[in-house]
Order: sequence, then C-alpha cells, then structure tokens
Amino acid sequence: MGLNSASNKEPLRILEIGCGSGGIAHYFATHPTLSCNVTAIDVHDNRQICEGYDFYTVVGTELPFANNSFDLVITNHVIEHVGEYAQQLQHVKEIARVLTITGQCYLAVSNRWMLIEPHYSLKFLSWWPKRWRSKYLKPWNKGDFYDCEPFSLGALEKLLDETQFNYTNLSVEATRVTFDLEKPDSAITKLITKTPTKILSLFKPIIPTLIYKLKTTNNE
Repeated sequence: MGLNSASNKEPLRILEIGCGSGGIAHYFATHPTLSCNVTAIDVHDNRQICEGYDFYTVVGTELPFANNSFDLVITNHVIEHVGEYAQQLQHVKEIARVLTITGQCYLAVSNRWMLIEPHYSLKFLSWWPKRWRSKYLKPWNKGDFYDCEPFSLGALEKLLDETQFNYTNLSVEATRVTFDLEKPDSAITKLITKTPTKILSLFKPIIPTLIYKLKTTNNE
C-alpha cells in the first residue's frame, strides 16, 4: 500500500480500529524497517500484546481524533460488528475524516456468501435472511443472537459509493498471498498461481474475505 520506509523523516501515523489482541498494532509499532507511530482502539480491552503503541477504548463509531490525523487506517473485520447500515456507513465516513489527503485505508470484511461463517463456525449462517439468522444459531447451541452484519461484494461497494473514497478490490491478490504463506506446496496454491488474474477475478463475489484499499477522492 505504499508504506513509508524508516528512512523518511516523519513516522507513518497508523490507526488500527478494533485491535483485538493487539498483534497487528504491535507488528507495525515494532517493525524493523518501517518507522511508525501506532494508535489502536477497541470497545473492550482484550489485548494480549500491549507494547509499542497507544491504546484507547471507544464507544460507538465516532473516532476521538482530529481531522487528518493518520496516514493509514486499518479496519480488519470490524465493520460487520459496528451495527446496522447507518453505523457501518458512519464507520467508513469517520475513517475518511481522520485520514490525511494522501492517506489510505485497509478494509477487510467477511463475505456474506462465505460457506462457513467464521464467528460461529456454521455453514450457510450468513446466507439466511437477516431475520432468520439468530434462529439458525439455536439448534446448534451457538447462542441466541447473531450480532454480525457481513456484506456481499455489491452491498459493500454500494456503501463505499456513498463515501468520499475511491476503492480497489484486492481480494484476488490477498488470496494469492494467503495461500503462498499458509499452503505454499499445496495443489490449490499452484493452481491459483498459474490461473490468470482475469479468471480469478470472476470469483470475487464468493471469495470468503472482501479486502479493499480505500483512498480519498483527492488522493489520485
């Protein structure tokens, strides 16, 4: 995503929204070749790795930072947890507000059409109409309420069209990298490596994780 190197005078200002255990924030804060000032936020403090970065708890989707505060914002599997469509749109608009004009955002969200829903490990859970999803949990003893709002590719891009972001779908590129790292010698990795991007792009609507790079419309 064009991150600054440690040779630049100014550190890269990074915000991670929904940092969870703190692994990503710590990775960038202690990176051997990148100079980064990292801030992480979450609604609860569930961190297991706390060193190297600033942390704040927050309420709702409003970000407690001034305009143009960050060069990079990371929102990794967060937007499906912030509430209904209005809150999800506000989440993205707040990211646009705190980014610098030349800043970028990494956004990842579970695809509604994923086969196995990762939060509850149930097949087809997110395929059901919204009003049926919580009911689907009960026979499997998975709880009483489905608290996620995953996106289809079309629905996510419709939301992004309502913001001041230009966006690029990186799901194919990310899938290649994931298989290269996790299953370097597998047959499916070799197949993905040999398959042209134009062909793999046909599968974007069903890739389990939707990954986007966001840039403001002033950042061409």
